[in-house]
Amino acid sequence: MLPRRQIPNALTVLRLGLAAGFFVALNFFRFEAPGFAGRGWLLGVGLVLFVAAALTDWADGYLARKWEVTSVFGRIIDPFADKILVLGAVVYLASPRFVDPSAVAAGDLRTMVSGVYPWMVVVVLARELLVTSIRGVAEQKGVEFGAKALGKWKMVLQSVVVPVVLLIVALDPTLPGHAWMGWVRDGLVLLTVAVTVASGLPYVLGAKALARA
Repeated sequence: MLPRRQIPNALTVLRLGLAAGFFVALNFFRFEAPGFAGRGWLLGVGLVLFVAAALTDWADGYLARKWEVTSVFGRIIDPFADKILVLGAVVYLASPRFVDPSAVAAGDLRTMVSGVYPWMVVVVLARELLVTSIRGVAEQKGVEFGAKALGKWKMVLQSVVVPVVLLIVALDPTLPGHAWMGWVRDGLVLLTVAVTVASGLPYVLGAKALARA
């Protein structure tokens, strides 16, 4: 049995493994048929793996605080695992695996059945790179730049929206009578992108104050 102090780190490593399984499931998926027919069952597998990974994120943080066990390994790998899981999910959701062939054939601009487009990936990735750079400079100057409250809510929202999007894709929002699913999907995705951008603003303001110090 693992010592108590090692359990949070073990959960973090488990999250990386679950993320890898999630990526494998989405890698073999192609949007072809509604529901879990065809390769749609892979969405079910991916959904379960993503939710499990997100739960380990909550669990390792909760246990680390409760038992007051922290480590350099955890401080490095925990945010890394979070970013791999979320950024990987966003990249896959914007990939050709989620292109709606019927929309392409009709010349529709809304071709992604996931509602996630490459520009959104760029925005999310830019936010993460900017915040990581600001934290690095701050730590070099001996200033602690911990996670902000909005940043934590951003992670919660991302962890909820990704499985919801997968479920909507499985139910196929392109079917007659399912148009409302597409609006729900688009609203949630745009909200997530907006919150992601907003969560980076406190770091930018902090960096301005740091530059004047």
